[in-house]
Amino acid sequence: MTDIPEKFAKIERRYRELEQLLADPQIIADQGQYQKLAKEYSNSAPVVGAIKSYAETLRQIRDLEKLLQDKHDKDFEQLARSELSQLTKQQEVLLKQLNDLTNPKKQEQDRDLIIEIRAGTGGQEASLFAGDLYRMYVKYADQKRWKVESISSNASEAGGFKEVIFSVSGKGAQRQLKWESGAHRVQRVPETEASGRIHTSAATVAVLYEPEEVEVKIDPKDLKIDVFRSSGPGGQSVNTTDSAIRITHLPTGMVVVCQDERSQLKNKLKAMRVLRARLVDKARQENIDRTTQDRKLKIGSGDRSEKIRTYNFPDRRVTDHRIGYTTHQLMDVLNGNLDELTEALLAAEQEESADE
Repeated sequence: MTDIPEKFAKIERRYRELEQLLADPQIIADQGQYQKLAKEYSNSAPVVGAIKSYAETLRQIRDLEKLLQDKHDKDFEQLARSELSQLTKQQEVLLKQLNDLTNPKKQEQDRDLIIEIRAGTGGQEASLFAGDLYRMYVKYADQKRWKVESISSNASEAGGFKEVIFSVSGKGAQRQLKWESGAHRVQRVPETEASGRIHTSAATVAVLYEPEEVEVKIDPKDLKIDVFRSSGPGGQSVNTTDSAIRITHLPTGMVVVCQDERSQLKNKLKAMRVLRARLVDKARQENIDRTTQDRKLKIGSGDRSEKIRTYNFPDRRVTDHRIGYTTHQLMDVLNGNLDELTEALLAAEQEESADE
């Protein structure tokens, strides 16, 4: 048997180095650097724990193999070989676990997300569809036991949303929801349509990765912050104090509005979370634009304007246009049963990776 692979030994060395750095008074004095290293240390802990288990399993296998080189009675040898077989299986499981833990594509699944849904073409019907999508994601999150937190919303008079922003966090959230960015289209007969004519409406979804505060430095001089009184559908006031916040990022022109909380401070904190996520996403989109000029990914580039899915009520079907996948479980999907679609997208991603 060989020792643990060098890539795992390197992680273990870095972990020990981080322990020393976090005890350094100069690092402790620099809170930004300390938090960054502390996060790296915390993220490395499960990997190092698995490495230690793997190394211990290898040691036990070597000891048993050495022991079996000598002559023993039949019962003892049978017991030893049975234990060796179990340890070998354990080694394979631990090695797979380690490869998963050190694979960035597998580890992206646990990042917190901010999801933005905006009504597109279709007027009030589009706002109702945006509300349908919001409830679909919330129900899906409930099934997966993910945490959902409302950040901001702008309700329409019809009972839907012109815009709704919320965060999702939990194991597997990113891996399952990263596909949702893009234009979603619905084909159905609106309740207000007397002639029974089918209308096509749309809503756009943006899935943003929520960065830590230390990951994105924003100069306060680059921000224009306005406070105003919260308003509901039709413009009526829903708050008696100026608690709503509008933050404009001057270098990019990005504007974030939060008015759901009664506290001005809470609205500001939520608005800053959205702004940081949008700035990170902007950089990511610019990178995508550069890297996909010569290569179009099979399951889409993540472009917000890209039509990714159609929800057809007359035929009771949902079609994902990126992979040409159709399911006729429309109501199940809208009730939060998205696994059929996400598993098909995951399979397409794995197939594409295998072809590279």
